[in-house]
Amino acid sequence: MGIKLSFELTDRDLRYFRTALRESREAVRDADEQDILDAIRQTLNDIRKNEPLPDFVAQRIPVIDSLIDMLLDEEWRLPKVDREHLLAMFVYFSDPEDILPDDVPVIGYLDDVIIIELVTREMRHIREAYDDFCRFRIDFDREHENSVDGAIRRDRLDRKRQQLHQRMRRRSARVSKLGNW
Repeated sequence: MGIKLSFELTDRDLRYFRTALRESREAVRDADEQDILDAIRQTLNDIRKNEPLPDFVAQRIPVIDSLIDMLLDEEWRLPKVDREHLLAMFVYFSDPEDILPDDVPVIGYLDDVIIIELVTREMRHIREAYDDFCRFRIDFDREHENSVDGAIRRDRLDRKRQQLHQRMRRRSARVSKLGNW
């Protein structure tokens, strides 16, 4: 039988997590992107070795995997500011000595999960746009089955990406005007 725990993060709590993420962002600006990706992959591999994982951790691993895919998708071309945001989250998540040390049984990843939730909520419009881009690309490739010139495919994908990037910027700007974290 499971137990549901619910708690509210106050503005003060959120400031604490924002500060931690900001510090990770500062580290990202000088870090090599490939080193960060290697570290997050190694962290995910180490976590998977410790199965069974607490569900609140296990449920976030596919989310992180999809964020890595989005970051690496050369046809998507995630804008620099959004790349830095994801990389900062990866740096934080990969740090075993963050707010709650990861080796503390059961709750060691609680702070990491909170950061993941906050960042993914903030980036929801970006993730939605990326999902739409992936669906468009799959549909386009399925419809044309290699019968279309590569330059035409690139042009269609570029146009769709530009439209979706504009949409995600508009939606993200609206959210930030509302004062979300």
